Amino acid sequence: MTTTTRSIYLASPEGESGKSTVALGVLDLLVRQVQRVGVFRAVSRVPDPPSSDAAGDAPRDHVLEMLLAHDGVDLAYEQAVGVTYDDVHADAEAALSRIVDRYHAVAEGCDAVVVVGTDYTDVTGATELAFNARVAANLGAPVLLVTSGRDRSAEDVRALNRLSVAELRANHAQPVGIVVNRSGPAVLAAGAARLVGDDGLPVWTIPEEPFLHAPTVGRLTEAVEGTLMLGDPDLLAREVLDVIVGAMSFEHVLDHLSDGAVVITPGDRSDVLLGLLSAHAAATFPSLAGIVLTGGYVPRGVIAQLLSALGPRVPVVSTALGTFQAARRAAETNGFVTVGASRKIDVARALFEQHVDGGALLARLDVPRTPVVTPLMFEYELIERARADRKRVVLPEGEDDRVLRAASTVLARGIADLVILGDEQEIRARAAELGLDISAATVLSPTDHEHVERFAAEYTTLRAHKGMTLERAREIVTDVSYFGTMMVHLGLADGMVSGAAHTTAHTIRPSFEIVKTAPGTSVVSSVFLMCLPDRVLVYGDCAVIPDPTAEQLADIAISSSATAAQFGVDPRVAMLSYSTGTSGTGADVDKVRTATELVRERHPDLSVEGPIQYDAAVDASVAASKLPESSVAGRATVFVFPDLNTGNNTYKAVQRSAGAVAVGPVLQGLNKPVNDLSRGALVADIVSTVTITAIQAQSQGRSQSQEVPA
Repeated sequence: MTTTTRSIYLASPEGESGKSTVALGVLDLLVRQVQRVGVFRAVSRVPDPPSSDAAGDAPRDHVLEMLLAHDGVDLAYEQAVGVTYDDVHADAEAALSRIVDRYHAVAEGCDAVVVVGTDYTDVTGATELAFNARVAANLGAPVLLVTSGRDRSAEDVRALNRLSVAELRANHAQPVGIVVNRSGPAVLAAGAARLVGDDGLPVWTIPEEPFLHAPTVGRLTEAVEGTLMLGDPDLLAREVLDVIVGAMSFEHVLDHLSDGAVVITPGDRSDVLLGLLSAHAAATFPSLAGIVLTGGYVPRGVIAQLLSALGPRVPVVSTALGTFQAARRAAETNGFVTVGASRKIDVARALFEQHVDGGALLARLDVPRTPVVTPLMFEYELIERARADRKRVVLPEGEDDRVLRAASTVLARGIADLVILGDEQEIRARAAELGLDISAATVLSPTDHEHVERFAAEYTTLRAHKGMTLERAREIVTDVSYFGTMMVHLGLADGMVSGAAHTTAHTIRPSFEIVKTAPGTSVVSSVFLMCLPDRVLVYGDCAVIPDPTAEQLADIAISSSATAAQFGVDPRVAMLSYSTGTSGTGADVDKVRTATELVRERHPDLSVEGPIQYDAAVDASVAASKLPESSVAGRATVFVFPDLNTGNNTYKAVQRSAGAVAVGPVLQGLNKPVNDLSRGALVADIVSTVTITAIQAQSQGRSQSQEVPA
């Protein structure tokens, strides 16, 4: 084990404390602080999967799988497991020895390790907590104690905390803090000071969030031994927020429906089934997560034909169990925060970030920050900056499921406020169907009469020199890209992100006409933020201008340096060419040389070098040979390519060959931020672009406020 490895052990005196939620939050904290973070499960409920072709079918520890799936962790499942409960029962001392050995094997390659203790699946009480304490002491890992405040008074929680801390210390473990998770109103109202003794341990309280413990429709289907009869299999991943027994008349069933509910009803009650499907389809009634038909009865004859014609998306499950037995099993079924539960992961992260002082916890762990900037560190820094001054971003493509999923994440993590364009009933119904929470978003129709009239009048004025008429403007502004851009132009939104379902031209053409270029900038260009394993570089222009002139190259360099500074990259600009310094001649080299001179004239304070070859820009030894006096050569951070062909190919080559994360394209040079997505954009790409757009809006808002006279 390296002497610099810092670890933290998460232990609880009981089961169902929500320790995995806290573990995810701690993991997020460490990933922002150090380069290599590991995860270790001291005692797992299931063994490592055997090394065979059938390994994928072996049972797995869902908590460990969820943590290992984190982008900041690079460990195999087999590496991260200490021992099983059977191992502990068979020989506790031998199990402890193996845990220590396997932990050290993980810690050798990590700067920090999150160690997750036992789950109280078959042993409860002080004995298991004592074993966790012994493990932590032998690993040299301080303990973050996780207790549950669910259905407890503040006095009960305080007593549990004191006893647990005493047990940890009696077994030579070092507690560094307490998280009272799943706290009810009484515990939250009491305040942290009343939940611990007089030893100065910090206490943080996280409120109960029933959604985190809600089972999916798929898990509930397994619990009732059911099979999917009708509906979209993808919707089995939706969380079940309530279970309702619909054995009464349908009129009374309607009174009990709620969003996210599963209704259990006898399979021969075709009247209830058809009524539920109708209610689910109606915009003014709750969106159901599923329907369970009991008794082994399934619709037949004309009813079956009708159901087939309706083609419902909501899952309809059939089980041979009786209604009472199915309802009992459903009520006893709990959910977990698992790898595929993206909304649960978002909610868990948001809860931890809002209620636990990450800086104070890191200080107690004494984890020094690495000078290296990893892609995840960069991502988290951007999110923190976006949160610090939330902006309003419009998403025109509300009918795209990726956009809705991204919106759910953005809202859950407090990155930005959102306006989603589209039919409100349809968008909110689809979000509910997908199990997403976009309730905090404003959903606005691009055909809204009041906005269309205002936008059309403004657009007519802006394009009067092109002969625009009010009638034609009314048609144009109902296009989602124009509608969204008009919102940005008129200050109804701070920025726009589009392109998941539209071409780049469709996304950015309205901004050329409406938002227009910033003062002192003649062109709109783009950069990619290239997140390498240890630093962030800026590449421009890789997406917009095919063959820039010398004047345009100068604009690109100046805009790119400003963008780099916006995102915390110290700009040292390399004007790239196939020649370095004065060694080459020709039209292409002369263009870069002229552009470099223009940059120096316009911004003499900017560190810029050109023409320069890529190797001389990044490699100190090459730079010492070719441009020994340069302040940029060998340490460039902003790379301006001579043309789109070179820039686009280079960024993709670095992305694929060096494993870089390419964030962008980030448009620059506009008066207000509008950013384009690839039509193949992933949900994470959309979230990143919204974050970047919000930060651009912050920067532009500050610069504009500075220009306004007092």
